[in-house]
Amino acid sequence: MEVPAVSLSVLLSAADPGDAPTAPTLQDAQESATNAASWVEENWSTWLAIGLRVLLIVVIAAVLRVAIRRAITKLIDRMNRTASAVDGTALGGLLVNVERRRQRSQAIGSVLRSVASFLIMGTAALMVLSTFEINLAPLLASAGVAGVAIGFGARNLVTDFLSGVFMILEDQYGVGDTVDAGVASGEVIEVGLRVTKLRGDNGEIWYVRNGEVKRIGNLSQGWATAGVDVTVRPIEDLEKVRRTVLAVGEEMSKDEPWNERLWGPIEVLGLDSVLLDSMVVRVSAKTMPGKALSVERELRWRIKLAFDAADIPIVGGIPLQQEVEQETDPTAGMAPPSAYSSTSSPQSERAAPIAPPMK
Repeated sequence: MEVPAVSLSVLLSAADPGDAPTAPTLQDAQESATNAASWVEENWSTWLAIGLRVLLIVVIAAVLRVAIRRAITKLIDRMNRTASAVDGTALGGLLVNVERRRQRSQAIGSVLRSVASFLIMGTAALMVLSTFEINLAPLLASAGVAGVAIGFGARNLVTDFLSGVFMILEDQYGVGDTVDAGVASGEVIEVGLRVTKLRGDNGEIWYVRNGEVKRIGNLSQGWATAGVDVTVRPIEDLEKVRRTVLAVGEEMSKDEPWNERLWGPIEVLGLDSVLLDSMVVRVSAKTMPGKALSVERELRWRIKLAFDAADIPIVGGIPLQQEVEQETDPTAGMAPPSAYSSTSSPQSERAAPIAPPMK
């Protein structure tokens, strides 16, 4: 049986491993080029379609992201211009100041831009992967499991973040407000998505996590009430007291800057209490938020001056006991004279010793 020449040459080449491999011939290169050209000719349309689809998705996502971010920025700028227009007016007291509106609008704009970018670019990435016919089910399942794990591990952080977002969106408080957050109270100096900074009455700074705030009391929104108690003698004429207080309130409402801080007329509510030696007249007024204390001080000052002019004394507290000076008795510290000091007194005679009998 004869062995073919080709098989013999193969066996000889395998038997001698020291020989160098044969270089590819021109015919082999032509065959490889022909196969590559045929593969490109068969699949170029598919790859071109995939490339154009990916490019279209990326361009649309980029244009949509820029347009939405620009629209959000214009909305925030319009909010800031509206706040600047009403600042310094009576309506500005009902709303918030420029700094508060600016920080609130910036926080809202940052959140909206981040959410828009995440949604747009995330959707575009998924569409690109689906264009390459990649199975997204395992990827989505893994992302869901990772999201649940992160949610359980960082639930406090997520709670603080969501609470901060809703506090800003609902405008519960802002920079410059005086609030009572339960765990701390003071003036708000910064509002963040996770932490709110408060400055206390003694100058300390409180860092309050937004997730820990269960209830909030804002003392700077809407309006405030200034209340003053005036204590006079029970024999005073109440109508005279009322007229004097109302005159003070009318004059105060015309002076600067109290005409802006007073949002209503000063009213005499009546007697708060009646005692044997005094009676308390309650005076109240509606004021600008955060200005009640200054209004109360000015109102007390003016009422005191008006009462002095009208000869209406203000009483209150424990009356001082007036000490009566008594003449000093020089013999107050001396003991009374004893009966034994006189030798002729009956007590001295009885106490004298008995003389011995004469011999």
